[in-house]
Amino acid sequence: MKILVVGDPKNQEEITAKFGDKHQIISFDDLTEITKEAFFEADVVFDFFVAEEPEALDFYEQRPDLTIFTNMAKSCFGNLEIYQNQTQNTVYGFNGLPTFINRSVLECTLQYEKGKEKLKLICGKLGTDFEIVEDRVGMVTPRIICMIINEAYYTVQEGTAEREDIDLGMKLGTNYPFGPFEWCEKIGIENVYELLDFVYDDTKEERYKICPRLKKEYLAVIE
Repeated sequence: MKILVVGDPKNQEEITAKFGDKHQIISFDDLTEITKEAFFEADVVFDFFVAEEPEALDFYEQRPDLTIFTNMAKSCFGNLEIYQNQTQNTVYGFNGLPTFINRSVLECTLQYEKGKEKLKLICGKLGTDFEIVEDRVGMVTPRIICMIINEAYYTVQEGTAEREDIDLGMKLGTNYPFGPFEWCEKIGIENVYELLDFVYDDTKEERYKICPRLKKEYLAVIE
């Protein structure tokens, strides 16, 4: 298959790592750079920006047969539909945060229940297993990992343990590939903060309330 990727270099790198051995990857940084040839030859699109820029779906309606995967880790179709009318394209959400793409299972959400069979067909052609999760901000895996990171920041803030000890304990105790602070660095503290902020706004649950120390480090990065 020919996979059209619209995202930053890190996004492009992770999609290539997951699918590049079996499929042709054609990558662009944004919609304005997509060539006519690449657009009309693509079999499927992984667009990392649609959730933040839903008007981009208007562009894809030039090819209503084209299936779009968009990073929904920090949004959901309910939010998307506030700003964008129903599109002719079939659109799926996927967990596109750094470190979550090149895995055996692609975490997905459905805009409509009727899209389940088509998703099964497309993922079969892509050669990846998939798991459908509820269409909620934070999906499942990102929500859990970012909550763990947030709790780790509270632990450091309270002086209970050092970062290195927390990372080591998490890896030894749970067999996770990274400790919370290692994972935060790989995901990006901006992504962690924003996801927690969106999830807290959606749920109002205290467990997602951002640790002041995490917020301070986030603000230092974006300033």
